[in-house]
Order: sequence, then C-alpha cells, then structure tokens
Amino acid sequence: MEKITVLGAGSWGTAIAFVLAENGHDCLLWTRRTEQAVEINEQHTNAAYLPGISLPENLHSHADLAAAVAHAQTIVIAVPTKAIREVCRQIEALSNEPKLIVHVSKGIEPDSLKRISEVIEEEIDQSKRQAVVALSGPSHAEEVVLRHPTTITAASNDNEAAVRVQDLFMNQYFRVYTNDDLIGVELGAALKNIIALGAGISDGIGYGDNAKAALITRGLAEITRLGVKMGANPLTFSGLTGLGDLIVTCTSVHSRNWKAGNLLGKGQTLDEVVSGMGMVIEGVRTTKAAYRLAEKYDVSMPLTQALYAVLFESVHPKEAVDQLMNRMKKQETEDIFYK
Repeated sequence: MEKITVLGAGSWGTAIAFVLAENGHDCLLWTRRTEQAVEINEQHTNAAYLPGISLPENLHSHADLAAAVAHAQTIVIAVPTKAIREVCRQIEALSNEPKLIVHVSKGIEPDSLKRISEVIEEEIDQSKRQAVVALSGPSHAEEVVLRHPTTITAASNDNEAAVRVQDLFMNQYFRVYTNDDLIGVELGAALKNIIALGAGISDGIGYGDNAKAALITRGLAEITRLGVKMGANPLTFSGLTGLGDLIVTCTSVHSRNWKAGNLLGKGQTLDEVVSGMGMVIEGVRTTKAAYRLAEKYDVSMPLTQALYAVLFESVHPKEAVDQLMNRMKKQETEDIFYK
C-alpha cells in the first residue's frame, strides 16, 4: 500500500483514483470545491462527472491542497493543462520531501510550447521530485470505472519510476506498459486531440467513414513528422499513445474533443461550443501550440493548419475541407517522417 494523492476530481482524475483505491492504496482525491469533497466522502459519488458510479469507500477526498500534498508519497496531477504550472508552483511551495510525480493530462502549453513534463520540471525543484512519469493512452474515464479492459502506457526518462507506476496501477482490468520515449508519448497524447476535433467536424458536416479514416491516417502521419523532428521515436506513434489514442478519441461519443468538433461542424461558433460544453477542450489550446510548433520545426501539418483556420481565423469547416482536398498532389509516404 502506498500513500497517493490525485490532484483534480474531474472525470479522469476520479477514475484514476478509483483504480488506485481498488488496488488497495491509501488514495486521497483533491478538489478545489469543498462540497465536492463532502459528496465523495459521504455519498461515495462524483455525480457531476461520473453519474451513476459508486466510488470505493476507501477513497477519500480533501479540499485542502496543503493536506493533500503532505499525505502523498506519489502525486498524480490530473488537472487541465492550463492549470498545471500554477498547481506545480503550489506543490513546490508545500512539499518538504521528494515525491514521485505522475501526470495524466494531455496537452502542450501554447505560450511556451513546452510539454507537460517540461513544465513540471521547471516548477518543481529537482530536490522535491523523485522522477516525472506520464501515464497516458486510449482510456475513457466512463469505461474505466465500469472496469472495462483498458491499456495505457507509463513513460519516463527514469525506467525504475515507470515500472513503479506500472506496479501501482496495474490490475485485472487496467493494464500498464512502460515506455522510455517520454517525448513521443506526451506529443501523441496531446496532438491526437487536434485530429479528434477534425473527426468531429467531419461527422458534424455529415461526411462518412471514408473521411474519418483519411483524417486518422493522415493525422497520424503529421503527428509522427513533428514528433520525430522533436526527438521522439517514430515507433511510439504506432502504439497506445499514438494510433490507439487516435482511434478512441476520433470515434467515441465519450470524447469531448470529438463532441466539440461535431458541434462546430453543425454550425456553432467556438465560443458557443466552449460555453455550452462547460468543460475544458484541450484540443483547442493544443491546436494553437501545434500550429506554432509546425512553424518552429518547419514541419508540414496541413490538418493542424486547417483546424487552426477554422478555430481562430473564422474559416468555414467545409471550406477548410475543400482546401485540404485540393492541395498539390503528393506521393503518400514521401514525407511521412522527416519533412
């Protein structure tokens, strides 16, 4: 048994805590809202995020961040990407001993263009962190808490830390692999949200399976191109956090990025979609970051550029599709990795 704190009581943070509590760990789930902590502790539910689900009785919640940090040997960061830097600053200020830091968020910081592990390493001093591990893969919270088979990856530059996370989480329905390609795992997890927005737009317009298959395969090609330029192993993008995450996020009604894209394809504006969903849509921020990364590394990312035009330049989704279809003819594999 290990003392573990999960920071962030949204759907995914709650599902992660669910797994850890079921595995017998002393797991504390931190939320900013006292009323949510009371509900989790007394009703053993988190109805706003996982309706109809009973949480393990040994899972406890707290709204005091200082107490939550003090509780933990391992801290799992499950807050939206935009909140990670500030949360890490607070961990740094509150922590008195080195802790294993795991993050389960998927995104890139638009201003700095840094991956999440880089933000963590900037804000939490090395003396206060044992290692940083990214836990990622094709996984919907709604299915994890139903104990449906789920397989993900623990990635770190420290293999011992990745194996430790594997041991903490793995059980009969939650299988964890390890991977030493932290760059590739984080990029695949973040960039697939862009393609999921595109898949949702395609469905919203009324296009069929042909278009979605093209989006997934060509999306994987451009994600791989950028990843390799940034130092990732191209094989990672054929794995769980590349192709696997793309499939689940582009094809499932559980995906909030797909839902957002679907509403855009049906004619809503971005502001209408964001206000109506009431949840963070990571793909919107990631599109902005990926657009700048493509420029920085001189990588061809036509799908990302088309999504950027729809989201931030008021280009109609149908017009963006027409522009993609009428690009200069190419040989399919000529720039799959390096150009």
